[in-house]
Amino acid sequence: MKIAIIGAGSVGTNLHHAFALKGINTELVHARPLTAPQPPKGGGNEPAGNDQMVNDQMVNGFDVYIYAVADNALREVVSKIHAPKALHLHTSGSMPIDVFGPDKPHAGIMYFFQSFSREVLIDDWSGIPCFISGRNIDDIAAIYSLAQTLTSHIYEANQHDRERLHIAGVFANNYTNLMYRMAADILKDTQIPFEALLPLIDRTAAKVHSMRPSEAQTGPAQRGDRLVMAHHMDILSTIPDGTFTAAQMSEVYQLLAQLIGKVHNHPDLTTAHV
Repeated sequence: MKIAIIGAGSVGTNLHHAFALKGINTELVHARPLTAPQPPKGGGNEPAGNDQMVNDQMVNGFDVYIYAVADNALREVVSKIHAPKALHLHTSGSMPIDVFGPDKPHAGIMYFFQSFSREVLIDDWSGIPCFISGRNIDDIAAIYSLAQTLTSHIYEANQHDRERLHIAGVFANNYTNLMYRMAADILKDTQIPFEALLPLIDRTAAKVHSMRPSEAQTGPAQRGDRLVMAHHMDILSTIPDGTFTAAQMSEVYQLLAQLIGKVHNHPDLTTAHV
């Protein structure tokens, strides 16, 4: 089976690496030439035309095409590939299956729910959940078989559920990382390194493996400790601006404190300056 991975970003590079570790050869193809403006025939920029011709040859003759490109480029990239007998898969958490038109009757989704980076490639995918869907039973079976080479945690998911999962991931991962960046800003004018927070971060993440997030919540807002929070707000107002301004961090602190207070029965935190 010949597999092409279209897109050499974080997801595509990690998929290429993961399949290689399983002894499965894939062709990693940069998506950008597929969407590059084409020079007029018989004139224009000849080198660009040659680059495009080479890329066209690279994406012919595969049995499976895995599109690992940004959502805003997916439809355009898909439209450039003409392989009606092949299986076409995208890896997006948000995009629907109908990005594949009628010229691609065998199509589906293979969404690995993980944070990927080109700088740190993942070797072990066995614990990564994969959410799949396909146009028919045969396509779903083929997608399942392909995903199973990397992980045993495979689930069918419709568009509604996959969209909700993607948003949940943004809150649990991307926005949490933003909090780490703010924490680093708060410590930047101290002698304390960010690494001092790592045991706390690890402990907090570990707790939700065995209890609900609502049960794992701690801190002054959970206790309704207005004196501590007011003191924190005073300190935040004096922190030198860095990646974030003191005003931005104060605003985030107060909003999150009020939300925590509301769900932990401290309604007074939602109506007054903490």
